[in-house]
Amino acid sequence: MSAVETVNEDSLAEAKRIISAGGLIVIPTDTVYGVACDPRNAAAIARIYEVKQRPRFKALQVLLADIDQLDGLGLDLPVPLNRLAARFLPGAFSPIAVARDDCNLATVSATADGTRTQGIRIPNSAVSLRILSATGPLAASSANRSGDQSAQTIDEACNAFGDAIDLYLDGGPTQGHVASTVVAANPLSRDGIEILREGVIPQSVIRKAIHLNGGGLGE
Repeated sequence: MSAVETVNEDSLAEAKRIISAGGLIVIPTDTVYGVACDPRNAAAIARIYEVKQRPRFKALQVLLADIDQLDGLGLDLPVPLNRLAARFLPGAFSPIAVARDDCNLATVSATADGTRTQGIRIPNSAVSLRILSATGPLAASSANRSGDQSAQTIDEACNAFGDAIDLYLDGGPTQGHVASTVVAANPLSRDGIEILREGVIPQSVIRKAIHLNGGGLGE
């Protein structure tokens, strides 16, 4: 049976080793539990899709410990997502970043116009940030079989995946089964954004933030 560990120095060192070796771990976030791997390892990413039975056209997010890590990953946040990120991150807000030519993440998606994009998030959880500080950025998706309810506890994650995961990190129950709100920039829309998935943060709250201070969330 795969190991289930609390978050401590030993388990964090083991998590880092597993990620470096191309393995999968399950971690808590501020919304739901997630299954995670090295975002530059295509084989590990394929394993996430396999264990989740997730269609390949559905992208994975990249979890960060700090917004300053974006540049090192070759990612930029377009207007107005850059200012929305300053308002809502860390938190249940997942903006869609644009990948530069120097981005070597294996998780990026291509849009119809050829732009490469990547959803990112910084969890508002001290335990999650401690894990991410130890492992580095992680490609992640909710810890459940595709179509099932997202795991709120380590037991639910274990029941979903069993021995398919190399290490489960138990951070206690999360706040609920609802995931983050995913938002993309759309210069053709009225307020410059498109809500791709409404989650913990209502879209009305996000749209209101754009227009605060007379629309001061521009550049």
